[in-house]
Amino acid sequence: MSLPLADVLAFNAILCGALLSPGAAMLFITRATVTSGRAAGIATGIGLGTAAAVWTLAALLGLDVVFRLFPWTYTALKLGGAIYLIWIAIQTWRNAHTPLGEAPMPKGRAFVSGMLLNFGNPKSMLFAAAVIVVVFPQGLAPLDIALIVANHWLLELVFYTMLASLLSAPPARRVYTGLKPILDRIAATVLGALGLRLILEK
Repeated sequence: MSLPLADVLAFNAILCGALLSPGAAMLFITRATVTSGRAAGIATGIGLGTAAAVWTLAALLGLDVVFRLFPWTYTALKLGGAIYLIWIAIQTWRNAHTPLGEAPMPKGRAFVSGMLLNFGNPKSMLFAAAVIVVVFPQGLAPLDIALIVANHWLLELVFYTMLASLLSAPPARRVYTGLKPILDRIAATVLGALGLRLILEK
């Protein structure tokens, strides 16, 4: 293996900063966890992390070059992601006053929802591409690429598992239950705004 440890640590530090910053993924897993429990939250996190790791793999393989050569592919992916975000926002807004259900979201559905959210966000790939260009040298061996992708996936899994464990605690659920209409409307507004931004920006 020719991959310097310092490069991996730098990548992890940048990734941790990105994970801690508020965004669609953070809102999505927060709501999934407090409404459906720890298992659904972790499954959502695995879906989010899997999609993010796939974007890192795509960046390492040069998919950003495809986007530059064929801009319509990026536009199509961006519009699809925007529509998905807006759809989630509408559903969240409509169900803001609906009491929390007793039946948790199935783990398979939570996993797929998390994956779709990050797959529909081409900025995740562009972020990964920008970081990789700065951090890692060119001409990485296949084993190095596999290790970077696995490292990314494991880091996301650890982060989202810890987050889901914290958010699924009874105090967090009680707070969410009491403020559900307000919090759901805030989440819907933010997610909808992110979707509209993807549509409107050039």
